[in-house]
Amino acid sequence: MSTTPVPDPSPGVLVIQHAAWEGPGLVGRALDERSIAWRSVTVLDDAAPELPDARSLAGLVVMGGGMGALDDAAHPGLAAERRLLAEATAAGVPVLGICLGMQLLAVALGGDLLTAHGEEIGVAPVSLTGAGLRDAYLYPLTVDASPDPEVLHWHADAVTAPPGATVLASTPLTPVQAFRSGSAVGLQFHLEIDGAHLDEWLATPEMAADLAPGVAETMRADAAVRMTSLVPRALVVFGAFADEVRARRDSLTHARG
Repeated sequence: MSTTPVPDPSPGVLVIQHAAWEGPGLVGRALDERSIAWRSVTVLDDAAPELPDARSLAGLVVMGGGMGALDDAAHPGLAAERRLLAEATAAGVPVLGICLGMQLLAVALGGDLLTAHGEEIGVAPVSLTGAGLRDAYLYPLTVDASPDPEVLHWHADAVTAPPGATVLASTPLTPVQAFRSGSAVGLQFHLEIDGAHLDEWLATPEMAADLAPGVAETMRADAAVRMTSLVPRALVVFGAFADEVRARRDSLTHARG
């Protein structure tokens, strides 16, 4: 993972990470399957990171992390991430924010951060809204016509929907579990990981140290049951994102001649 971003002459996908273990996972796999170039960087503690012009990107992905979306004093790079998210959305770049990335996206677009709103950790349902059931990213999650797919949660902060955004999924504790604002989609839950990735998280002290007794074992058991069907559906979700990225990449390449 690079820690010093430099301008990329090709219109690829920029993935911003906040922790080594919170990589793009299945998002990266979907991009690789379509031969879409992507690179991963971290700018968390850089007060003036060299990020590319948002208009040059074919896509932008911002991953999760344990810090808060407004923890600028401890992590000054977050402000630059929020600016890039806002600029990319305004430019029509396909944007995907996951967990912390979703919270950064929401705040960047005018939503509010709700710190320590309520902890959700483990495999549990989300309810897709009517808009979510029709959304190209989220409808693949439905199984047997159920609007309540079971997904992996791991968060305590939450957000309000930005002005003009459409809420795509919710839970009773977290009313905004997913939203769309133009070309940008935020997911509070973790579709990007498979069973092996979850095992890595549970073996990482920074992730697992604060889990209540028995939670890790329950998560592993639930994932063993759910991941077999969830991972293929998640790849369809991220495939829809990758298809939008490919279309923008091809358009940018054509425009450059």
